[in-house]
Amino acid sequence: MQTIDFDFVVVGSGIAGLMSAIHLSEFGRVCVLTKKDSAESNTNYAQGGIACVLASDDSFEAHVQDTLIAGDGLCDESVVRKIVSSGPERIAELEQLGMKFTEMDGNSGGRYDLGREGGHSKRRVLHAGDITGREIEKVLLEKARASKVTVMEHCMVIDLVTTGWLGVSGQNRCIGGYFLNRQTGEIAAFRAPHTVLASGGGGKVYLYTCNPDIATGDGLALAWRTGVPIKNLEFIQFHPTCLYHPEAKSFLISEAVRGEGAVLVNSAGESFMERYDRRGSLASRDIVARAIDREMKTSGTTCVYLDIRSKPPEFLKKRFPNIYKTCKKFGFDMAKDLIPVVPAAHYFCGGVEAAVDGTTALPGLYACGEVACTGLHGANRLASNSLLEALVCAYEMARTISQMPREMPRVLIPAWQTGAAVPSDESIVIEHNWNEVRTCMWDYVGIVRTNKRLERARRRIGNLRAEIQEYYYDYVVTADLLELRNIAAVGELIVRSAMLRRESRGLHYTLDYPEKDNSRPVINTVICDKPGGKLWGGN
Repeated sequence: MQTIDFDFVVVGSGIAGLMSAIHLSEFGRVCVLTKKDSAESNTNYAQGGIACVLASDDSFEAHVQDTLIAGDGLCDESVVRKIVSSGPERIAELEQLGMKFTEMDGNSGGRYDLGREGGHSKRRVLHAGDITGREIEKVLLEKARASKVTVMEHCMVIDLVTTGWLGVSGQNRCIGGYFLNRQTGEIAAFRAPHTVLASGGGGKVYLYTCNPDIATGDGLALAWRTGVPIKNLEFIQFHPTCLYHPEAKSFLISEAVRGEGAVLVNSAGESFMERYDRRGSLASRDIVARAIDREMKTSGTTCVYLDIRSKPPEFLKKRFPNIYKTCKKFGFDMAKDLIPVVPAAHYFCGGVEAAVDGTTALPGLYACGEVACTGLHGANRLASNSLLEALVCAYEMARTISQMPREMPRVLIPAWQTGAAVPSDESIVIEHNWNEVRTCMWDYVGIVRTNKRLERARRRIGNLRAEIQEYYYDYVVTADLLELRNIAAVGELIVRSAMLRRESRGLHYTLDYPEKDNSRPVINTVICDKPGGKLWGGN
């Protein structure tokens, strides 16, 4: 079995992974493992932008308070202040790398065309039209390659390897992992003193999501299987406005559209958000998603609508060129027609418990970006804070790692064993289980939950996980099987986390406990299971 050696291995090629790799390249040899094309990431689909205090009428304190309000009592205020105050410096760094944000008309002196999104009291969202993520991804990939970062595409990490699992005496630490080359089917190992999980979230755990197909919660499952704590995973953000069309594949209609004046209306054309929140259509995402869910269930309709017909075509084409073009492709002229929208799973506010500098409970393992739970988002993420978090945490993580020993004893990672495993001739089983997990999560662990629904989900996913594990041991591993194994594990973690929270807060709303529990200090839900079992199939 081939084993590759690097000083740093980064899992994931979105903004968190690439910024981590770029910073770490100053201190040693870096490899980025990404399971599809290097540009395929949640970052690549981010339309809105990066929240950062840059305007003269804005302040760090205002941004902090907006974040704390959205987080509904669960943000770590010290983390919020650190990330918000670090924003301008990190934006300047991103621009030095070549990123260009949209500026105000007729001004080439650097005055940004700042957008406003739900939950923000000021315009503070930097953007590059409505394809901000795509532009960031392009710039960072070019810089990573120029920094001699090795990018290995179509390589999916199967599991991490720790000294404890190998039986090596001393402090347990992560030393590498096994990965599958999706194109050749070969399994190899990577070995590094420092491994960074920057693999994004897991929207594909749900039947309807605006996430790309790669978002299967791999990093969460990898960390959990080593025994690292998973925190606040009940808080799944459903984006309120995904285009409702059978061929659109959950195309996201950016919150920035509401920031520019779009209003949510029902099938009768009536604005309804004012009944739920004084901020109307610019309320935070948890409130908007629940309101839409209720309107649809009450009326029996399959969607609601965005109305931005008050804006002229010229404005819409310039401000939202990609969204305008895509809507037109599916038969909707934003300037003339109502846009049908529905909520869809979008962002994980919980994740691998990590500090701002990415450190986790397992030495040698770091988490950065959506896969991590730093305390910034609390019970609900403020729009466009995610890319900001990735920039700041990648920088802080690299600073921390640079002060640690770069050379450690190279422990032998044993060759992958297939044992009696055989190639599968029943791949239909994977597809059926994949659909069953995602349907179960959508039906029972969605925007509105109950104890009964959660218990049903726990039983069904528990049975599926047992079946998947048996399949994993009996057959040669494939990428589809690995992703199924991960979404089932993450689905169970979400259910367990939701069952621990006996109140409604932020993105977690349950009919059995419809109010916040203010009778005791606010708690975080943390799941930390002992690692165990075999890493490979066929034994």
